[in-house]
Amino acid sequence: MEILEVVTYFLNTETNMIEVSFRTIDDQEDMIRMGSIDFSIAKEYGFDLITEDFDFFGDEFEDEDTEDDNVQLDMQELMTFLNEYYTINEDSLPKSEFY
Repeated sequence: MEILEVVTYFLNTETNMIEVSFRTIDDQEDMIRMGSIDFSIAKEYGFDLITEDFDFFGDEFEDEDTEDDNVQLDMQELMTFLNEYYTINEDSLPKSEFY
């Protein structure tokens, strides 16, 4: 089992869960797998998934009325973590579904 692509991801900061949808090499193009993993497990496996925010524009360009709770994750690091996690925890691999 190897992950071919991460379709979507979301780090829920309230529950500390990574919600991810992805395809493996064995999946057809019209299939997807959806899973949730506790974010602290990534740290236990030695991965730092959060990318650094290089705030080039500073605070002057930010809209004060919006809150951005969407945390950016390093896609390459996320794929590597997911491959390792699901290799070790084969029983946790979500089943593929048509979407």
